Amino acid sequence: MKQIQPRAGWGRWVSTVLAMLFVLVCSTLVCSPAWANDYTKEILLNADFAGQDLRDSSFTKANLKNTTFQGANLQGVSFFGANLEDTNLEGANLAIATLDSARLVQANLTNAILEGAFVASAQFQGATITGADFTDVDFREAVLADLCKVADGTNPVTGRKTRDTLHCDD
Repeated sequence: MKQIQPRAGWGRWVSTVLAMLFVLVCSTLVCSPAWANDYTKEILLNADFAGQDLRDSSFTKANLKNTTFQGANLQGVSFFGANLEDTNLEGANLAIATLDSARLVQANLTNAILEGAFVASAQFQGATITGADFTDVDFREAVLADLCKVADGTNPVTGRKTRDTLHCDD
Protein backbone atom coordinates (compact mmCIF):
# COMPACT_ATOMS: atom_id res chain seq x y z
CA MET A 1 0.00 0.00 0.00
CA LYS A 2 1.37 3.36 -1.03
CA GLN A 3 1.49 6.04 1.62
CA ILE A 4 0.50 9.54 0.67
CA GLN A 5 2.95 12.15 1.79
CA PRO A 6 1.57 15.59 2.68
CA ARG A 7 2.94 18.47 0.70
CA ALA A 8 5.69 20.41 2.36
CA GLY A 9 4.35 23.22 4.52
CA TRP A 10 0.84 21.71 4.81
CA GLY A 11 1.20 21.03 8.55
CA ARG A 12 2.49 24.53 9.15
CA TRP A 13 -0.45 26.03 7.23
CA VAL A 14 -2.99 23.98 9.24
CA SER A 15 -1.29 24.95 12.51
CA THR A 16 -1.37 28.62 11.57
CA VAL A 17 -5.05 28.52 10.63
CA LEU A 18 -5.95 26.69 13.86
CA ALA A 19 -3.94 29.16 15.94
CA MET A 20 -5.65 32.12 14.25
CA LEU A 21 -9.06 30.52 14.81
CA PHE A 22 -8.25 29.90 18.49
CA VAL A 23 -7.17 33.53 18.99
CA LEU A 24 -10.29 34.80 17.23
CA VAL A 25 -12.66 32.65 19.28
CA CYS A 26 -10.90 33.23 22.58
CA SER A 27 -10.59 36.98 22.17
CA THR A 28 -14.25 37.44 21.34
CA LEU A 29 -16.14 34.72 23.15
CA VAL A 30 -15.05 32.14 25.64
CA CYS A 31 -11.44 32.52 26.75
CA SER A 32 -11.29 36.26 27.20
CA PRO A 33 -9.88 37.05 30.66
CA ALA A 34 -11.36 39.74 32.83
CA TRP A 35 -9.30 42.84 32.31
CA ALA A 36 -8.18 44.09 35.69
CA ASN A 37 -8.79 47.77 36.22
CA ASP A 38 -6.85 50.06 38.53
CA TYR A 39 -9.01 52.48 40.53
CA THR A 40 -6.40 53.02 43.24
CA LYS A 41 -7.10 56.17 45.28
CA GLU A 42 -9.97 57.17 42.95
CA ILE A 43 -12.99 59.08 44.26
CA LEU A 44 -15.96 57.14 42.92
CA LEU A 45 -18.87 58.37 45.02
CA ASN A 46 -22.25 57.00 43.87
CA ALA A 47 -20.64 55.03 41.02
CA ASP A 48 -22.49 52.10 39.44
CA PHE A 49 -20.54 48.87 38.90
CA ALA A 50 -23.61 46.62 39.17
CA GLY A 51 -23.25 43.28 37.40
CA GLN A 52 -19.76 43.99 36.11
CA ASP A 53 -16.87 41.52 35.94
CA LEU A 54 -14.09 43.30 37.83
CA ARG A 55 -11.99 40.28 38.79
CA ASP A 56 -8.52 41.16 40.12
CA SER A 57 -9.11 44.91 39.86
CA SER A 58 -7.73 47.31 42.43
CA PHE A 59 -9.79 49.79 44.42
CA THR A 60 -7.00 50.25 46.98
CA LYS A 61 -7.70 53.30 49.18
CA ALA A 62 -10.54 54.38 46.86
CA ASN A 63 -13.53 56.34 48.16
CA LEU A 64 -16.54 54.26 47.08
CA LYS A 65 -19.19 55.70 49.37
CA ASN A 66 -22.73 54.96 48.12
CA THR A 67 -21.39 52.94 45.18
CA THR A 68 -23.23 49.87 43.90
CA PHE A 69 -21.51 46.59 43.10
CA GLN A 70 -24.76 44.62 43.18
CA GLY A 71 -24.24 41.23 41.52
CA ALA A 72 -20.68 42.11 40.46
CA ASN A 73 -17.87 39.59 40.15
CA LEU A 74 -15.23 40.97 42.53
CA GLN A 75 -13.11 37.83 42.94
CA GLY A 76 -9.58 38.72 43.96
CA VAL A 77 -10.30 42.45 44.00
CA SER A 78 -8.28 44.66 46.33
CA PHE A 79 -10.34 47.00 48.48
CA PHE A 80 -7.40 47.55 50.84
CA GLY A 81 -8.09 50.67 52.89
CA ALA A 82 -11.12 51.56 50.74
CA ASN A 83 -14.14 53.47 52.00
CA LEU A 84 -17.13 51.24 51.24
CA GLU A 85 -19.55 53.07 53.52
CA ASP A 86 -23.18 52.65 52.44
CA THR A 87 -21.99 50.57 49.47
CA ASN A 88 -24.34 48.02 47.89
CA LEU A 89 -22.53 44.68 47.55
CA GLU A 90 -25.72 42.62 47.43
CA GLY A 91 -25.13 39.31 45.65
CA ALA A 92 -21.54 40.25 44.79
CA ASN A 93 -18.84 37.59 44.62
CA LEU A 94 -15.97 38.79 46.83
CA ALA A 95 -14.18 35.44 47.05
CA ILE A 96 -10.52 35.88 47.96
CA ALA A 97 -10.92 39.68 47.86
CA THR A 98 -8.70 41.86 50.02
CA LEU A 99 -10.74 43.98 52.42
CA ASP A 100 -7.95 44.69 54.90
CA SER A 101 -8.51 48.05 56.61
CA ALA A 102 -11.63 48.64 54.49
CA ARG A 103 -14.54 50.61 55.93
CA LEU A 104 -17.77 48.65 55.29
CA VAL A 105 -19.90 50.72 57.68
CA GLN A 106 -23.60 50.39 56.77
CA ALA A 107 -22.64 48.34 53.69
CA ASN A 108 -25.19 45.96 52.19
CA LEU A 109 -23.62 42.49 51.99
CA THR A 110 -26.91 40.64 51.56
CA ASN A 111 -26.26 37.30 49.81
CA ALA A 112 -22.64 38.27 49.07
CA ILE A 113 -19.96 35.59 48.86
CA LEU A 114 -16.80 36.46 50.78
CA GLU A 115 -15.25 32.99 50.82
CA GLY A 116 -11.55 33.22 51.67
CA ALA A 117 -11.56 37.03 51.76
CA PHE A 118 -8.94 38.89 53.81
CA VAL A 119 -10.61 41.22 56.31
CA ALA A 120 -7.95 42.19 58.88
CA SER A 121 -8.89 45.49 60.52
CA ALA A 122 -11.99 45.87 58.34
CA GLN A 123 -14.93 47.71 59.91
CA PHE A 124 -18.42 46.23 59.57
CA GLN A 125 -20.50 48.43 61.92
CA GLY A 126 -24.12 48.44 60.85
CA ALA A 127 -23.47 46.23 57.80
CA THR A 128 -26.34 44.06 56.54
CA ILE A 129 -25.06 40.49 56.23
CA THR A 130 -28.24 38.45 55.69
CA GLY A 131 -27.36 35.43 53.56
CA ALA A 132 -23.68 36.39 53.28
CA ASP A 133 -21.19 33.52 53.04
CA PHE A 134 -18.04 34.09 55.14
CA THR A 135 -16.52 30.62 54.66
CA ASP A 136 -12.79 30.59 55.53
CA VAL A 137 -12.72 34.25 56.59
CA ASP A 138 -10.77 35.05 59.76
CA PHE A 139 -12.13 37.86 61.94
CA ARG A 140 -10.91 39.54 65.08
CA GLU A 141 -12.94 38.33 68.07
CA ALA A 142 -14.72 41.67 68.63
CA VAL A 143 -15.77 41.95 64.97
CA LEU A 144 -16.94 38.34 64.91
CA ALA A 145 -19.03 38.85 68.07
CA ASP A 146 -20.74 41.88 66.50
CA LEU A 147 -21.44 40.06 63.22
CA CYS A 148 -22.87 37.04 65.04
CA LYS A 149 -25.41 39.33 66.74
CA VAL A 150 -27.01 40.12 63.37
CA ALA A 151 -26.12 37.02 61.31
CA ASP A 152 -29.06 35.27 59.66
CA GLY A 153 -30.15 33.79 56.36
CA THR A 154 -28.75 31.34 53.85
CA ASN A 155 -26.73 32.25 50.79
CA PRO A 156 -28.79 31.38 47.67
CA VAL A 157 -25.72 30.45 45.61
CA THR A 158 -23.63 28.40 48.07
CA GLY A 159 -26.54 27.15 50.23
CA ARG A 160 -24.55 27.96 53.37
CA LYS A 161 -26.08 29.61 56.44
CA THR A 162 -24.44 32.88 57.42
CA ARG A 163 -24.22 31.88 61.10
CA ASP A 164 -22.52 28.61 60.15
CA THR A 165 -19.93 30.32 57.94
CA LEU A 166 -19.10 32.66 60.82
CA HIS A 167 -19.00 29.75 63.32
CA CYS A 168 -21.34 31.72 65.59
CA ASP A 169 -22.68 28.69 67.45
CA ASP A 170 -19.40 26.78 67.87
